[in-house]
Amino acid sequence: MLHARKLVLAHFWVAFVAFLGALVLGAWQMYIRSPLSTWINNPEHYYRSVTAHGTVMAYVLPTLVAMGFGYAISELALKKPLIGMRWAWAGFWLVVVGTAVAAVTMASGKASVLYTFYPPMLASPFYYLGVVLVVVGSWIWVALMAINLRAWKKQNPGEPVPLAMFGNVAGAYLWAWTSLGAAIEVLVLILPASLGLTDTINAGLARVFFSWTLHAIVYFWLMPSYIEFYTIVPRAIGGRLYSDTMGRVAFVLFLVFSMPIGIHHLFADPQVGAGFKFVHAVMTAMVSVPTLLTVFTIVASVEIAGRLRGGQGMFGWLRTLPWDNPMMLAVTFSFIMLGFGGAGGIINMSYQLNETIHNTQWVTGHFHLIFAGAIVLMYFMIAYELWPQLTGCAPLSAALVKWQIWLWFIGMMILSMPWHLVGLLGMPRRMAYYDFTHPELQPQAWTVTVSAIGGFILLASGILLVYTLATARKKEGTVVAPFTFSRTAHPSAHTPVALNGFGLWVAMMIGLTIVNYGYPIVQLASLKEASVPVIPIGSR
Repeated sequence: MLHARKLVLAHFWVAFVAFLGALVLGAWQMYIRSPLSTWINNPEHYYRSVTAHGTVMAYVLPTLVAMGFGYAISELALKKPLIGMRWAWAGFWLVVVGTAVAAVTMASGKASVLYTFYPPMLASPFYYLGVVLVVVGSWIWVALMAINLRAWKKQNPGEPVPLAMFGNVAGAYLWAWTSLGAAIEVLVLILPASLGLTDTINAGLARVFFSWTLHAIVYFWLMPSYIEFYTIVPRAIGGRLYSDTMGRVAFVLFLVFSMPIGIHHLFADPQVGAGFKFVHAVMTAMVSVPTLLTVFTIVASVEIAGRLRGGQGMFGWLRTLPWDNPMMLAVTFSFIMLGFGGAGGIINMSYQLNETIHNTQWVTGHFHLIFAGAIVLMYFMIAYELWPQLTGCAPLSAALVKWQIWLWFIGMMILSMPWHLVGLLGMPRRMAYYDFTHPELQPQAWTVTVSAIGGFILLASGILLVYTLATARKKEGTVVAPFTFSRTAHPSAHTPVALNGFGLWVAMMIGLTIVNYGYPIVQLASLKEASVPVIPIGSR
């Protein structure tokens, strides 16, 4: 029995309702940028919309999904009620209140600084306070995950931590350290200036602190999806997990390698030296290792499912896979988008090639494929898998789920592929509109129209998601089977001690971060006359 049922449901519902609102804003942005629409009278409305869209997608949606899924994992994997239920509700309400405060501030036009909130542009302090409340609420979740794991280990000395909980706590520790950079930036640098206590800000130092969070947050986003890859997908398609150990290795490598890489977002910033930019570029390449391990392990697990269904020969197992199973479709589409997005990321991480696509639509296409494509698609599947446990409903309509998955995949490919093309041609991102009557821009007009069509297909998919979840009803006589995680193909395999805890890996994470960020932070903080005048957005 899932004792935290109402808690998990609350997280998912707020996450997906906010997500649907952000989808509406995204589709509108694509429409008004395209030749299908005339220019908007006030471009600030566009940046207001972009800020709201990015804030929900980057902070609210993944934080609530990770928290809700984490609470469910704690009970389902550890097979014991969640410790700290009242604290969990307190964390949830902090996230909700923070989201509401930030949303009102953005809607009033006092926070159109985009979700990266790079100085010297400064929003109203209420926007930053809202974001801080979201982060503080998530830190309560981090503490509860650590507490519940510790209590379980005391009751089960020497036993291997269930893989789902191991990945869950790895994601929690990653987020705790990742969010620290943006928290320092906001509390130490941005809020004093936003409150009017100072009229200048060290913009270079602020950008370095935010880079601490900016790329590592991607791996916090993907942790729920990767937990699903390892612990739910093999079971859902009738297979076995190829290697429990490989999953543990992937989770701890994300802890080690995803933190000290954020300065590759600052390749064009003159404040940071070329040496540290090179170091971060190299470390960025290393973070591909746990992703490649995951691709290998999950493909091997899928092959096991095909062979258990009678597949023969080198590729004969592909024909026997359950292609009518929504989970099979979802993981296939997710890996396709992960492949395209990851290939684009290789360009972003290159110190030389980045100059070609820096701050162009290429970057927008890359992170939409990785996050909105590969990762968010698996968020949908997490909800679909848990919904019978949370509501007592019968299994959801496979037809509706497949329609929703297909629409999301098609819409994301239509949306993002033109961005890669025009990014190579130099089209900048974050522009409210373009003059497509100009002879040099006119040939690119069709790409924006195509992307707008993709945006509306994604909106239709999001509406279908919410409809599918909202119309699931508990029926008389429905018996919901106990939730199970994937079984490993080698159940007797020994779990190494180093892969049953986090002490070594957290120490490496912190150490590498200090090495890669320590000198740039100290240098920029000690520079005289490094501050620049602030630019308030809206009114203080």
